[in-house]
Amino acid sequence: MRTFQGRVVAEGTVTAPAVVSHSGLNTLASFQKALQFGDKKASCGDQNNPELYGKAMAGKALCLPRTIGSTTGGLVLYCACSMHRQPACMLFSEPIDSLAAAGAVLADVWLPEVSMPVVDSLGQDFLDYVRDGMLVTVRESGVIEVESYMGRR
Repeated sequence: MRTFQGRVVAEGTVTAPAVVSHSGLNTLASFQKALQFGDKKASCGDQNNPELYGKAMAGKALCLPRTIGSTTGGLVLYCACSMHRQPACMLFSEPIDSLAAAGAVLADVWLPEVSMPVVDSLGQDFLDYVRDGMLVTVRESGVIEVESYMGRR
């Protein structure tokens, strides 16, 4: 197991399998099917992100460098949470952008029955290490524990 320390944006603890993108997440394109057409798995609809396209994001540890896209990003994350189609957590290798942070914080404050811990500033080592399917545990302190596969570093 390997641990990483980040900054807590939205508190919570969770363990979930990782889904990883090494490029930015276009929040609107990624969650559009989940919000507009009721896709409960929140299958990524962003065709410009081949690492995530078609993969379920709901209930997963979404590991990424940053979000990209329009000013709707925060609202889209908040809506995904309000419809219970959110990732189990969002883990950013870079500092979170203000739009994604707004959506995560508003969901945390306004939707007490919903949990989506968010941790940022985990560093490039985190994104280089984590792979799809690895179990990721988020601790309240911003410590992220990632299981290691046999033969990993």
